[in-house]
Parts: sequence; structure tokens; C-alpha cells
Amino acid sequence: MGLREFIVRRILNSIILIFGAITFNFFVFRFMPGDPASILISGNLAANQAELAQTLRAMWGLDLPLPVQYGVYVVNMFTFNFGNSFTEGFRPVILSISARLPNTLLLMGTAATLTIIIGVITGVAAASKRGGKFDMGAVTTALAFYSIPTFWLGMVFMLIFGFYIRPGGQVLLPYSGTVSVPAYTDPLLYGLDVAHHLILPSITLALVSYGGYMLVMRNNLIDVLTEDYIVTARAKGVDERTVLYKHAMRNAILPLVTMIAFTFGGLIGGATLTETVFNWYGLGRYIFESVMLQNYPVLQAIFYILALTTIIANFIADIMYGFLDPRVRYD
Repeated sequence: MGLREFIVRRILNSIILIFGAITFNFFVFRFMPGDPASILISGNLAANQAELAQTLRAMWGLDLPLPVQYGVYVVNMFTFNFGNSFTEGFRPVILSISARLPNTLLLMGTAATLTIIIGVITGVAAASKRGGKFDMGAVTTALAFYSIPTFWLGMVFMLIFGFYIRPGGQVLLPYSGTVSVPAYTDPLLYGLDVAHHLILPSITLALVSYGGYMLVMRNNLIDVLTEDYIVTARAKGVDERTVLYKHAMRNAILPLVTMIAFTFGGLIGGATLTETVFNWYGLGRYIFESVMLQNYPVLQAIFYILALTTIIANFIADIMYGFLDPRVRYD
């Protein structure tokens, strides 16, 4: 089987996975306890609450038979018609997602880039000094941060930089929100303000995530350094830096392709805990708010897009393997 046949097969598999994700996404919210209509009118003092709840269910299509709801849902997902939010004045879901998506991509993209850079660099350095003090310290630190709950580390940073370290009585690093001023006339000032607010949440995410990349890179590189072609290169007198970065790293980094693909494929899902802790105006916090209000259209839309981007990222990773590693054959 050649590359073309492999791509066709992977596309068909991806379509099946998308249908599976859509089906799971549909039924999981239908079987959740509670009723969004009842939650929405819970504070309403009207005497006809039951009638009002039934009207809302009819307007949202929740009174239709389940197979009919599923058919409408599948068509809407493939046409990116996510409907209206059960809250927010029935605002179209796509508008709410579009408003928050840039902030989520900025936060997650920055954190993912930091995670990969820190993880790969420390992994290479630890593998090159295997068994030494730096290796043991790097592994211990990576495991320590990897095991720390994200929300706890975020709150520690909020406490340190928001309350304890206050030069001149001013907050050193913002710990809440996306911007300090609702509207800026100067785009440069707006960008600097967002970047200032981005520091703490992005560092929090990077520190709790880099350990996975670091350990995988370290272990892969240690295995590669024992291969015969590495021993041969050293026997020929090739300097250690060339052996490490030119010969060993190219093969050791291959397993990270899938990790990187899944990392960037999951960017759109945001970081629910981090965005909630730092009150970041993104999709992660939007997921938390929607779960609390049982806002089905929002949750279904975000989870569907997240599944779609993850499947596409995995597909791209499979194709990239063939270009990065000449040994890969599509048989």
C-alpha cells in the first residue's frame, strides 16, 4: 500500500471517528441529570413555570423524539450550525465561541510553545548527563511539577505575585482577567496589557505540562545513544555535540510528533481550570460556566470542535512520520 492509499484509508477512519465523537457528544448531554429549561426559569416567579419550561423545550427542539434530535444535530454539526445558547439572551453559539477563541488560542499556544521548548531542552540536557546531578535534579523537578494540580499552582502564583510581591504597593503581575481596561484606543497598549495578563496563566500551564515532554525526550534520547550508528560515529571521532544534536536528536524526537500534534490539536479546548482560576476570558472558562448552567449547545459545539481538531492533528502526525523518518513504510 502506497502513501495515497494510506491517506485515503486514514481519511475514512477519521470520518468514522468524527461520527463516533458526534454520537457520543449527543447522548452524553442528553443523559446528564437536570433540565436546562428548569434551571433557566428557576428564579422566575411566574405561576406557569411548567408551561414556560415546556415552551422553552419546544423552542430548543428538546421535545422532539430522540432520533429526530440526533438527525438534526448531526446535520448541524457538519454545517457548523451550533444553534443558540440556552443563556446569554439566546445568542448564537458561534458568536460566543468566536469572541473567546482568540484568547484561548493565545493562552494555549503560548503555553504549548513554552512547554515543548522547555521539555525538549531539559530532556536533551538530562540525557546527555545521564546519572549526574543535573539529570537527577531535572527528573525530580519535572515529576514534581507534573504531579502538582494546575489550579493549586495557579493559586500559589496568584498569592505570591498578587499579594506578597507588591513593589511600591502595585501588583507585579495581573492575576485576574484578560485586560485591565475594557477598551483601548491604542492597539499597542492593548497588546501589552494582554501580554501582561498572559504571563501567570501561561507559565502555570507550561510548568505543569513540560515534564511529560522532558521525560519522553530524555528516555528516547538515552535509548538512541546506545544504537550502533551512534557508537560508530563516536568511534570515527565525531565530536559529542554533533553526535547528540545531528545524529541522535533526529530519531529521538520522532515519538514527540504525536504528542505535539495532540497538544496543538487540543488548543481550542482551552484549559478549564487555569482559565477559571485566572478568570481568563476563553473557551475553557466558557466550558465551566456552560456545565454549571447545562448549556448543551455550547458544550456540544466546543467538544465537537475539539474532537475534530484532535482527529485532524492525529491525521497530520501520521502523514508527517513518513516525511520525518525514511524508515516508515505504508504497507
